[in-house]
Amino acid sequence: MGYMSGQVHILIIRRAGNATAKSANAPHPRRLQYARCHLISLRMKSKFLAALFGLSIAGAARAEPIAIGAHAPTEKATNQEGRTIDLGELYKKGLVLVYFYPKADTPGCTAQACSLRDEFEKLTNKGVTVVGVSADGVEAQKAFQEKYQLPFVLLADSDKKVITAFGVPVGTMGFASRQAFLVKDGVVVWRDLKASTKQQAADVLAALDALKTTSGGA
Repeated sequence: MGYMSGQVHILIIRRAGNATAKSANAPHPRRLQYARCHLISLRMKSKFLAALFGLSIAGAARAEPIAIGAHAPTEKATNQEGRTIDLGELYKKGLVLVYFYPKADTPGCTAQACSLRDEFEKLTNKGVTVVGVSADGVEAQKAFQEKYQLPFVLLADSDKKVITAFGVPVGTMGFASRQAFLVKDGVVVWRDLKASTKQQAADVLAALDALKTTSGGA
């Protein structure tokens, strides 16, 4: 009897010891709760970012740049001086180059703008009015124009009305793609859906020469 009691006693002690060891190794309830909340938060953020990225990609994919031969959009927008510019009125004056760039005063956009600035006299002599468009605000466009002495209009298309009207894709960061459209008599006669930076002016001048040849103009 004493022997059996001793076995039972030892067994109880061992079981109690195992339970104590398990309890010591178990994480604190508060830590478990924090870990669960953190995991849920990460999952929610992942779903939100995935949805946001998906919407941005879908929006960019749906964008259809205006076709050659189509009537150019006649939107109104504010320029770097805070004045309203009516594209429809500009078209009445002759050829208009409407070019889009992602963001003012960034390397590629600066090279693109300076290309047009350096050949501005040639473009003007061919009757071209140059209009730059981005989603930047008025102040940013003004600073950009002054810093690089750009002799043409920059539209602050913060609400993306002009960008959308021309069907220019917008990336995940909200920047317009780099594209260019040449408008004659209110109709798009040339477009560059992957516009260059340093060669933008050269490409436009080449397009003008090609159009002149095609139309048989003098």
